Parts: sequence; structure tokens; C-alpha cells
Amino acid sequence: MNPVSAVLNYHHLRYFRAIAHEGGLTKAAARLNVAQSALSIQLRHLEENLGHPLFTRRNRKLQLTEAGKLALQYADSIFSAGDELVDTLRHQSPRARQVLRIGTVATLSRNFQWEFLKPLRSSRDVQLVLRSGAVRDLIAQLRNHEVDVVLSNQAMRRDSDTGHHSHLLAEQEISLVGRPVAGQTRFRFPEDLRKTPVLLPSLESEVRASFDLILDQAGIRPVIAAEVDDMAMLRVLALRLRAVALVPKVVVQDELRSGVLVERYRFPSVKERFYAITPSRTFPNLLVKTLIAHATRRR
Repeated sequence: MNPVSAVLNYHHLRYFRAIAHEGGLTKAAARLNVAQSALSIQLRHLEENLGHPLFTRRNRKLQLTEAGKLALQYADSIFSAGDELVDTLRHQSPRARQVLRIGTVATLSRNFQWEFLKPLRSSRDVQLVLRSGAVRDLIAQLRNHEVDVVLSNQAMRRDSDTGHHSHLLAEQEISLVGRPVAGQTRFRFPEDLRKTPVLLPSLESEVRASFDLILDQAGIRPVIAAEVDDMAMLRVLALRLRAVALVPKVVVQDELRSGVLVERYRFPSVKERFYAITPSRTFPNLLVKTLIAHATRRR
């Protein structure tokens, strides 16, 4: 493709944006007051100019391709920036707000997520979009430009195909916690786990793997009351059951502070690690850089 043909036509981009937001040619044509056939031609010109199809047709509906999703993000940014330019030159408050899309692994501590967002929590210029799910799904969204960063308790393997970066944000101490009991004696680890029920993270957790190794080396088979892959649920069960729960202290920091839960044993060598996973992008979201810098300074 020669440089002349690569020049972006902003009328074409405006039409594409309308089609994407309206969900089809018919509604977009009505909104723009142009013929549907003319709109289709303009879209085809844009696709030819960019060298990628922006939509695929499924069940008579237009769906954005990966290139289309990326193009829409840039189109939204371009036209938002245009609105902001007009507002600024007219000495008005900018209408545009920065959008930050964060994917969080479902098992991640809500307290940690809240602390990570601290630099932006009071900002009126930032719109946060928070999505939760399995790490594999979130990484796919990261690759498709649907989220800007993924928060996880596991680092991602970096290779030539993905180019992901795993930023270590924090390391949290791991403890066994439980409800206080009158006349409670000092907890003997690991011996007391022969008879004291324990609430554990799922087998996929790195913390669980370290815990299982310690008990295996001690020759102890614990009484497992529940295996839970959600830290919020693990916290709830610790409050409701007569059992000890294996959790990062950040998960139950409020309960420990108030005394409704007490620490029974602290592991000196086992830690939960929290990562921010970012893609290699030419134009990264600068808000992600701000959050990562704040978190790593606190480490």
C-alpha cells in the first residue's frame, strides 16, 4: 500500500463509527440522513484503505472484527478529542472523559482492587469499566483491545506471540484466620490441622500449591471444609464456620482490625503476589501507567 492510499478519510471514519454504534447500516443511514447504499460504499472504501475488514456478517447482523474493535476505539478517541478541542477553544469545560477498562481475575481480593484504584477513585475525568472473569478470557479481551490491563494473582508467560508484561504490584502475607473462641489456646501449626477444619483456595492457586507442599512434607492430611476459588466467598465462610481459612491478610484486613476474625498462624515463606498484566502497544492507556507506578511505590 503506498503512502497516498493510506491517508485516512475522516468522513469514512465517521460513517463507520455510526454503523458500529447503531449496530447496522439501516439505522446508521437514517441517523446520518444518507442512503444506505452510499453508506455501504463509504464503509468499503475505509476497509480498502485500512487493509482489513471491519465487520463480519452473522445471522444478518454486522459484528465488529478484531480490526473493527480497534478501529472503533480509535474513532471514539478521535471524535472525543475533536469535541474537547472545540470546548477548549470556546473556554468551556471538556466533555470528554478518559475511559479505563480493567479486567480482574474473579478470585482476586476486592480490598486489593480497591487499593489499586486509589489514585483515580476521586477523579471526575475518568470513567472506570471493571470486568471480572477467568484469566484466559480476560487475556483474550486484553489481546482484542477490550480491556487495558488485567489484574491477576499469577504472572503470565511472555512469548513472541503475546508480548505481555507482568508487573509485580504487591506481595501479601498469607495467614490462617478464624473466628475467636473463648478460652482458645495457641494454634499449633501444622499439628492442629489434623482435627481443625480448613477453608482453602482452589487447586489452581499458587498459594494452595505451597500450602499443600508444606503439609505433605509434614505428613499431615488436613480436614478440608471447603475449597473456594473466590476470595470474597472464602472470607464469608471464615466468618460463618468454625474453621480456619487460608487467605492473604488483605482479604480480611477489616475483620482482623475489628476482631471478628483473628490470625491463628502466619506463614513466613508463603506469599500471595498480585500482578498487572499489560500488552505491548504503541499507544497504551497512560492511566494504567499511573496506577502501576503508584502500586509499585507502595511495595
